[in-house]
Amino acid sequence: MDNIDRGIIDELRKNARAGYGDIGQVVGLSASAVKRRVDRLVADGVIRGFTVQVDPAIDGRSTEAYVELFCRGTVAPAELRRMMSGVPEVVGACTVSGSADAMVHIRARSIPALEDALERVRVAPNVDHTRSSIVLSRLIDRPID
Repeated sequence: MDNIDRGIIDELRKNARAGYGDIGQVVGLSASAVKRRVDRLVADGVIRGFTVQVDPAIDGRSTEAYVELFCRGTVAPAELRRMMSGVPEVVGACTVSGSADAMVHIRARSIPALEDALERVRVAPNVDHTRSSIVLSRLIDRPID
């Protein structure tokens, strides 16, 4: 991957629907050369897919929280992934350093729906307790993928 590939990726991050010709004008290539590079980046797994981002408020999932997850004993990351995958309101989860074992990002349709999702997280095997922070307003929300 070279600087031209990085430029193509930067343009696709701004607008995944941008035309190859438009991208080519920015990076200094023809439309066909951009297409060949994009195809190669997809084939090589550098670009994993193209997606649409929907405003969560329009989608009805504007209530969100970040939840610290504290487990009993040692729980493998694969087990945490399996546990959280069963809760559809969980839109992100990661292991973290510090006192918590994991951080979970939940998006729900309402406070009662958030409470229901939190309860499903709390009753998962090996979960000792959680600590939640409900998002009041988003200050910066940059897509990186």
